[in-house]
Amino acid sequence: MRIGTLVNPERPGLDDLLDGVQAAARAGLDSAFLPQLASWDALTVAALAGARVPGIDVGTSIVPTYPRHAIALAGQALTAHAATGGRFTLGVGPGHKPVIEGVFGHSYDRPADHIREYLTVLGPLLRGERVEHRGRTVTAVGALDTPGAGTPDLLLAALGPRMLRVAGELADGVVVVWTGPDAIADHIRPTVTEAAAAAGRPAPRIVVTAIVSVTADPARVLREVGQRLGFAGELPAYRAQLDRQGKKGVVETVIAGDEETVARGIRRYAEAGATELTASLTGTAEERAATLALLAAVRPEV
Repeated sequence: MRIGTLVNPERPGLDDLLDGVQAAARAGLDSAFLPQLASWDALTVAALAGARVPGIDVGTSIVPTYPRHAIALAGQALTAHAATGGRFTLGVGPGHKPVIEGVFGHSYDRPADHIREYLTVLGPLLRGERVEHRGRTVTAVGALDTPGAGTPDLLLAALGPRMLRVAGELADGVVVVWTGPDAIADHIRPTVTEAAAAAGRPAPRIVVTAIVSVTADPARVLREVGQRLGFAGELPAYRAQLDRQGKKGVVETVIAGDEETVARGIRRYAEAGATELTASLTGTAEERAATLALLAAVRPEV
C-alpha cells in the first residue's frame, strides 16, 4: 500500500502548501494530495509543487465537477501532468448540495447521472481523444492539443454503490473518506473492483483519506476534530456512509494514539485492500511531525 499525505497546513498560505509537499517528499512518502477548498486552486498548486519538488506524486482530492466544464478541467489537468513530468493524479467528485447549489448556483439533481456524463467526456479528453457529447447535464464538443502531456490517472470521490460502479467503469480508481477498514473490505473494494472488471478495466486504485495523529492525548485530538469537522457527518453522502458502518460521527474514523496504535490502524487498511492511504495530519506541530515520521517508518512494511 502506498502512503501519502493530504496537505492541509493550519495556515493555508501558498508557501505553506508547497512546504507541505516538500515535507512529504523529504519523508520519502509516495504522494501529496491537495484539497480544493475555497482558497488556492488545487490544480495550479499541484503543478507548482510537482515542478519544484522531485520524487513525489501530486494530485487533487478533490475538484468539484459542477463549477468546471470538462474541457476546461481536462486542459488544466493535462497542463499539470506535463508540468510534473507525469506525476499528477486528477481526483474529482460532485461535491455537496449546499455548496453546489448555494455557492455556485448549479442544480444538484441526480449527481450520479451527472458524474457518469462528466466522466464519459473527461476520460477521453485526458487520453487525447475528440469528444462530441450533448447530454442532460454536460455538453462538450472538441479535443485538446497538448502534445507530449501524457494521460494522468483519474480518480472519483465515491461512497455509495452507484458512484462506486461509475468509478470502476469510467475512472482509474476511487477516493474515499470517513471510511474504516471493514467498509473497504466489505463494500468499497468489491463494488469498484467488480465494476472495473466488468468494464474490462485494470484493477482500480482504492485511495483512502483518513485523519491520522500520533499523540499522547487522543481524546483531545478527537474532540478537536469533532469541533472542526463534525458537521461533515450531516452531509447526506457522508451520513449514509457512516450509517452503513454503524458509526455515529466522523471522529470514529480517525486514527489517533501512540505509535503502535497508529501503525496498527494503517496496517488494517492495507489488509482490507486499500491500495493507498492519504493521511490528513492533525494536532500540534510536534504531533504532526511525529505522525509524518511514523508514516515514513510504516511505509516499507505495508
